[in-house]
Amino acid sequence: MNILAIGAHPDDIEYGCGGTLLLQSRAGNNIYLLILTEGESSGEGKVRRKEQKESARILGVKEIFWGGFMDTEIPVNKKAITKIEEVIAKVKPDEIYLNYFDDTHQDHRTLSLCGLAATRYIKCVFLYESYTTSNFEPNIFVDIEPVLEDKVKLLKAHSSQVNRIYPTNLDMIESIEATANFRGFQGKVKYAEGFKALRVLRKI
Repeated sequence: MNILAIGAHPDDIEYGCGGTLLLQSRAGNNIYLLILTEGESSGEGKVRRKEQKESARILGVKEIFWGGFMDTEIPVNKKAITKIEEVIAKVKPDEIYLNYFDDTHQDHRTLSLCGLAATRYIKCVFLYESYTTSNFEPNIFVDIEPVLEDKVKLLKAHSSQVNRIYPTNLDMIESIEATANFRGFQGKVKYAEGFKALRVLRKI
């Protein structure tokens, strides 16, 4: 399968669905990333782009696409929707992962809204959470215990971000481990990632 994950900033995808993508990659599926900004509001854009490339190498990504939008200024308009549609046309994804729409970060919200429009004909679309997501109640869980350590490696590749302190007073690594433990408890396993299914077509 072709899998497309879409994020507003470098490290968003790894945080929300890095474990699932690792499992997909190891199952022989093709992983593609679309990052709409370089995340320059939280660091130097060139540095964050380099970090994203290193994380993608560990993940086994086939290709990274960049949106070219300014950090904190992703628009909800035709331009952003068209950019996502262009990448979808190139990748022809069987599954898409993108930010959940209820989020306190404006880029995450706008990406989700644009993504909902751009993915309207995709048969399998899953919404992932970030550390700023609100009111997230997943209805699909993926057991990531076998790859949790490698998910941590993906996030550590974003070295300029890894020691930033979040509102919970946890750093990025502590945050993803705590989230994985909580979602695992909900999913009845040790560690999991949770997703809200926007649309899932089952073939029986």
